[in-house]
Amino acid sequence: FSAYCRDICTGLQTRIDSIPFRSEDTSAMIKALLTGERNGLSSEIKSAFRDSGASHILALSGLHLGIIYGIVRHLLSVIGNSRAALYTKAFITISACGFYTLATGAGPSIVRAFLFIFLNEIARASHRHHTTGSVLFAALIIQTVISPASIRSVGFQLSYAAMAGIAFIYPWLRDFWPSGEGYPTSLKSRMNIMKRIWEAASLSIACQITTGPLAYIYFKSLPLNFILTNLIAL
Repeated sequence: FSAYCRDICTGLQTRIDSIPFRSEDTSAMIKALLTGERNGLSSEIKSAFRDSGASHILALSGLHLGIIYGIVRHLLSVIGNSRAALYTKAFITISACGFYTLATGAGPSIVRAFLFIFLNEIARASHRHHTTGSVLFAALIIQTVISPASIRSVGFQLSYAAMAGIAFIYPWLRDFWPSGEGYPTSLKSRMNIMKRIWEAASLSIACQITTGPLAYIYFKSLPLNFILTNLIAL
């Protein structure tokens, strides 16, 4: 089944290559964003993404699987929230995300993202209380037991470091924004827009705090404009 999934991914890459884009970099970029195939990217493009703090966009990770997860969950919202519906949504969501994980090679970072979705859906369907931190540690234990060697992977380390920032630093930064109670209605609407921007910025800051040291150790780069880059990218 894994080989079948990979064949579909290879077929998609072939289709992308057959599209007559004006620049060869376009097809290489699309393949990197959709399938994780980065061999066709020029060193200039890779350096530009790394130096701007957006290299995680080119590496298949929770961002990519999260988009698929969001689409599938939105499409399945029409079937309701009965017990049968919860199990059905969990099964379809896990299957769709698992298929994409296998099709794109099941790298350490994408496997981490899949384990997060798998554990989250199981907990949701069984009405079990869970936090991002508890899911983080459960996924870490499962992945290291199944594949102990993956802990040496840079993608594995950066992926879990980013999630540690989201789990433990992001909520603290996010809550710095004032609640807006007692503010005029006209001001509240503008504050809601600014709040969304702050939440996205604080998410980027949280991830940078935990991944920045690793990125500097491995790549000798520490992007200073990562907040702007990630706001635009998101």
